[in-house]
Amino acid sequence: MDTTTAVPAPVASTASVATNASSTSGTAVAPGTGTSSGSSTSSGASPGTGASPDTAVASALTASATTPVKVAVVVGSNREGRFGPVVAAWLLRHVRDHAGFEVDVVDLADVDLPTSLSYRPSESTRAELAKVTPKLAAADAFIVLTPEYNHSYPAPLKNVIDWHGPEWHAKPVAFVSYGGLSGGLRAVEHLRPVLAELHAVTIRETVSFHNAGALFDEDGAHRDPEAADAAAKAMLDQLAWWAWALRAAKRVRPYES
Repeated sequence: MDTTTAVPAPVASTASVATNASSTSGTAVAPGTGTSSGSSTSSGASPGTGASPDTAVASALTASATTPVKVAVVVGSNREGRFGPVVAAWLLRHVRDHAGFEVDVVDLADVDLPTSLSYRPSESTRAELAKVTPKLAAADAFIVLTPEYNHSYPAPLKNVIDWHGPEWHAKPVAFVSYGGLSGGLRAVEHLRPVLAELHAVTIRETVSFHNAGALFDEDGAHRDPEAADAAAKAMLDQLAWWAWALRAAKRVRPYES
């Protein structure tokens, strides 16, 4: 990825994409709870049912294409005085205006998970997980909104990622980033291998805001929205395609991690 040239408008990342299209997320289980927090899979035709593979695939594709994509937007900063809510409001307007999406928000400022992971979380930790896990489990796709702190992404974002596993499996992830000269792209590139390890599929198109504070007015509107709007559309179109394809694949052939 070329992040050496800073421009005051969103740019697309050129990182590669994992392309395992025969995946599934299974049933999401919070660490140590032993209980399901939701499932993002449904069974399709299987060997021995009498349906031909072509028929099963066609049926799954049709069902996926006609069902809205559930997108969870993860606001990755909980920093005091954060700029994230401004970018999040801009992003949510675009997601809600895009045909075929149902959106939910996971704002990490509203979640207080401990940094010490446990397979036997306390009652208070379970209560915090309950704010997040069902939303991640129900999602067909994710958009991670991240700033860049010290050339990487925030600790609360890594923490919420690590508290979960199957919730990420075989689902597409898009990124919107913001920061100074790099526009948060270094944070995005650090996130890609982390999510690949969790069997997620990160998509190529990103939206990044360079010198973000100068790009929005006091009402949160982008001062020169044409390039940003075009980048958002390209990203959301690609995210919708991957969500549709992976969801259909999981109906035909469950993913095994």
